[in-house]
Amino acid sequence: MKSERILIVDDEIAIREMISIALDLAGFETLEAEDALQAHHKIVDERPSLVLLDWMLPGMTGVELCRRLKRDETLNEIPVIMLTARGDEDHKIQGLDSGADDYITKPFSTRELVSRIKAVLRRSSALSAEKVIEAEGLQLDPVSHRVTADGHVIDMGPTEYRLLAFFMSHQERAYSRTQMLDQVWGGNVYVEDRTIDVHIRRLRKALEPYGYERFIQTVRGTGYRFSTKADSKQDNV
Repeated sequence: MKSERILIVDDEIAIREMISIALDLAGFETLEAEDALQAHHKIVDERPSLVLLDWMLPGMTGVELCRRLKRDETLNEIPVIMLTARGDEDHKIQGLDSGADDYITKPFSTRELVSRIKAVLRRSSALSAEKVIEAEGLQLDPVSHRVTADGHVIDMGPTEYRLLAFFMSHQERAYSRTQMLDQVWGGNVYVEDRTIDVHIRRLRKALEPYGYERFIQTVRGTGYRFSTKADSKQDNV
């Protein structure tokens, strides 16, 4: 069985070596880069299974590189975990809004890091099926990471895309905010309920010009569901 390759991007060689040893013991292959430019070249050439990306890098920051990757249709399916010493919620939200799949604050244990990597790879695999998902004219193509409504491309952020991919893969089922947090962000990421609601509103706003915002339904006392069936009792909040 071929080992999954993890690209470690950090300008501190001691941190790269520590992570590399831990991942090697966990059965992963590793690549290393000390700055964003070198990392981008290796991502294009080597196509790693996942990128561990430090926030503070010389030149281009990790957040800027993550945004660049997520805008590139040939690279945006590669999951990214941000590594940073910044632990406050605003920075976590900024990292996740850039398209990062998870966020871990330094210092961290290597056991926790390996656990996070495995969880993100599982979620990424579950959302990377190649079959187009369709719901009454709304289509999500996991290969191109493109969402279309009646043939028109819908522009949305990476977090909203992941939310929609999860919803369309699990139609007609209500999920609590905690369940959505586990499935879309990962249970180890601290995101408040209000942050989830903000992304739901952004997703609805992206779908609204085409009339598909009605598919994202609020279930009172529970959370949200994706349904093509009309529900007169739901509140779009």
